[in-house]
Amino acid sequence: MKPTRVPTLSIPQPTQRQYSPWAPLLVCIGIALAGCGQAPKTAQQETVTGTYALVAVDGNKPPCTLQHQGNSVKIKSGAFTIKADGTCSSRIVFSLPSGEESSKEVSATYTQEGTKLNMQWQGAGKTVGTIEGDNFTMNNEGIVFAYRK
Repeated sequence: MKPTRVPTLSIPQPTQRQYSPWAPLLVCIGIALAGCGQAPKTAQQETVTGTYALVAVDGNKPPCTLQHQGNSVKIKSGAFTIKADGTCSSRIVFSLPSGEESSKEVSATYTQEGTKLNMQWQGAGKTVGTIEGDNFTMNNEGIVFAYRK
């Protein structure tokens, strides 16, 4: 007796794609590069960062005497620094009534909206400054401070 042949069902096998041996390496490099980069800075952010020197207080060039809340103080110099990390600081050098020189530095965080710099001072209130080219001005409690890069 002849064995009966049972027909076999042939299931097509999916074709395998041929990948380049470099594909895993390229994927890893792409992931590494994406994780290492910082967010790109806009041209506007790059131009505002830096140190600005105090050039005027209420329109008067330092050194100048400032009257504020019944007190008189001689402003000798100052600087305002804007960093790319969203922080800024102001340093003022002044003479005390005794003639002794002193300085005060305060820090803030800021957000930028166009030419406006919105600052939240540590342990104090808020101030809005304006940046126009290399000039930075802010009105702090009625006193206008003007700086130049």
